[in-house]
Amino acid sequence: MPEVIFNGPEGRLEGRYQPGKEPNAPIAIVLHPHPQFGGTMNNQIVYNLFYMFAERGFAVLRFNSRGVGRSQGMFDHGIGELSDAAAALDWLQVINRESRGCWIAGFSFGAWIGMQLLMRRPEVEGFISVSPPENLYDFSFLAPCPSSGLIIHGDKDRVAPPTSVQKLVDKLKTQKGITIEQQIVEGANHFYEGKIDELTTRCADYLDRRRQEIAAGGGR
Repeated sequence: MPEVIFNGPEGRLEGRYQPGKEPNAPIAIVLHPHPQFGGTMNNQIVYNLFYMFAERGFAVLRFNSRGVGRSQGMFDHGIGELSDAAAALDWLQVINRESRGCWIAGFSFGAWIGMQLLMRRPEVEGFISVSPPENLYDFSFLAPCPSSGLIIHGDKDRVAPPTSVQKLVDKLKTQKGITIEQQIVEGANHFYEGKIDELTTRCADYLDRRRQEIAAGGGR
């Protein structure tokens, strides 16, 4: 798991990168929660999702957005963080030019950033959005959502309440040509205390299933 430094819009960005097992391995980036509330690339959920992709042969990157850890710059309320995520995906694509398949995963604030990035990148074939805070951020840009994905959240979440996540899911499920899968982790709060293993297993099962469908020609 080499430490990497790559150029972002406001200077250096710090990350951890696991190369793929094959030259044409799919790629994935994992986006961390809100930096002003302690969110970093070492968040346990981000860490687990990173290894979930790595164990499946992906070339995978997690990184600190501007102003976090050794990454340069200052917090920019999501605008700059989206630019950082785009730069991270650019870097990952440059060093994996033969890659087949691209995934984005994010937790909380990172889910919001990830779904915005999704709108800019038609090559993304799937996403995993953990506890997207629909009540705190504007998700209206998902019109239409360009690819299928998983939205997973806890029924005891007070940061991203189930009712607000449900609004987002209901809106996306009306769109044609994609499939949004919703999963609810019973007893889980926003940080999945005591439930991280279950969360990771569910995400892994979804990823395995979707990749089999894509390999069989099941589309996006």
